[in-house]
Amino acid sequence: MLRTNLYLWLNWIEHRSSEPGVGGSSPSRYTKLAVNLVRTGTESDKKCFNKPMKKSIPKEVLDVVSGLKTKGFEAYLVGGCVRDLILGRAPNDWDITTNAHPEEIQECFEETFYENNFGTVGVKTRSQNPETQVVEVTPYRTESTYSDNRRPDSVSFAKTLSEDLSRRDFTINALAYNPDKDEIIDEFGGKEDLTNKSISTVGNADERFQEDALRILRAIRFAAQLDFGVSQETLCAISTNKNLLDSVSRERIGEEFAKIIKTSSPSVALGIAEKLNILGIFSNVLREAVGIDQNKQAHLYDVWEHLVRSCQHAADKDFKYEVRLAALFHDIGKPPTKRTDKNGKTSFFGHEVVGARITEKVLKDLKFSRETIKRVVSLVRWHMFFSDTEEITLSAVRRLIANVGKEAIWDLIDLRKCDRIGSGRPKEEPYRLRQFIAMIDEVLHDPVSVGMLKMNGDIMLQEFHMKPGPRIGWMLHALLEEVLEDPQRNTLEHLSERVRGMEGLPDVELRKKGESGIEKRDEIEAGHIKEIKKRRKVA
Repeated sequence: MLRTNLYLWLNWIEHRSSEPGVGGSSPSRYTKLAVNLVRTGTESDKKCFNKPMKKSIPKEVLDVVSGLKTKGFEAYLVGGCVRDLILGRAPNDWDITTNAHPEEIQECFEETFYENNFGTVGVKTRSQNPETQVVEVTPYRTESTYSDNRRPDSVSFAKTLSEDLSRRDFTINALAYNPDKDEIIDEFGGKEDLTNKSISTVGNADERFQEDALRILRAIRFAAQLDFGVSQETLCAISTNKNLLDSVSRERIGEEFAKIIKTSSPSVALGIAEKLNILGIFSNVLREAVGIDQNKQAHLYDVWEHLVRSCQHAADKDFKYEVRLAALFHDIGKPPTKRTDKNGKTSFFGHEVVGARITEKVLKDLKFSRETIKRVVSLVRWHMFFSDTEEITLSAVRRLIANVGKEAIWDLIDLRKCDRIGSGRPKEEPYRLRQFIAMIDEVLHDPVSVGMLKMNGDIMLQEFHMKPGPRIGWMLHALLEEVLEDPQRNTLEHLSERVRGMEGLPDVELRKKGESGIEKRDEIEAGHIKEIKKRRKVA
């Protein structure tokens, strides 16, 4: 049944990919998704697997392997680092497995720590590189039954490498490497699956997912992370066992979701999750976005596909993690706010406000950090900012910056770019948006004005007992001219002394000084704005 459904899915994807291209980009992500499910490796892929790997391993890691072997123990690199070395990717971490027990591992090295229930010992290397300051060493292990479909009831130390590799999730993660012999130990077909760009479980797929249901999400995450397909047997097992995900903690679900969003192809994982009906494990609101049509004048796609395409564009441009999340959730408020009038016109009034609340709830449920939630929710809330530079004023730009913060304004612009491409627009940064960006530059630079002086009218009224009137403005602009020449003069002490010196000047002379300051300000401001517009390619 699933095989038939899978073929229907691939046909649906190919049909969707024949629609107008996104932003003039290369093949649709849905085409790529179809390829990922049936893809096989090329001859060039196979050749790159034969390259020596030892030279790519940090000295600190090799020293730990050597330290264990010197004491008479076996030692191998294992898991994801071996997979990445074979693929020519830079490993995120380095794991070593051995037949030594934790106490024996500690005796092999000067500085170690052992603070877990899995036998993993951290070996301190004194490296200057943060990635190799600690190398983890774990004894060969076997695991008992998984009564809660999340974690083994008990962990025992194994005697052989084969026992250890047999407990691992996917064949591509069940590889070991002996750097002394430049030898890869592959007992479960991991190299073949790397060559074929396929995700397959070690042994029986149903058993692997029943041991730890989170492996279902890891399977689709690896597909997105490595640009691989998922084997037919593994897809069938995911479909059969997907309900086991309900037993996994929200924190673990959230961690895997975050890793998916950080991959180079989040649309692949999200697409597989939606088609295998496991999208709701992240949040039902994502599933509810599927099939919600939008106004065709502004959007080529339904809400769900628009969100996925927006998120994928953020990944393509390597935008910040928070921007990727905001791209996926920015229109999540549309399903509950959708209204269609008697003329058939659809509206989503207030969807950004509703979407911000929904996003906050979803990310809290997935146990995201407060800081991440705050940033993403703010981006979702303000993503509908008005950017028509023929009508907007600098004060409106300042208010927008005040709403999202100076540090996040460029993230908001990146989100607008994702929104445009995700809607099927040909350009992420049209002329008007470039003009708006130039206005942001102008406001952020804050062209020097009396507002930046340490002296102000209130001080002059209260401390110097001056009377309200034009003399205060003339004095401030005269002070401004001095600060333009030397910013170091912008201190309350210096400016107070200058105010005392100008108090006795007649109106005519004081006015002349003030106008000179205004001219100086305008000259600098005009030059800076011209430079900004030139850089942003606007007239």
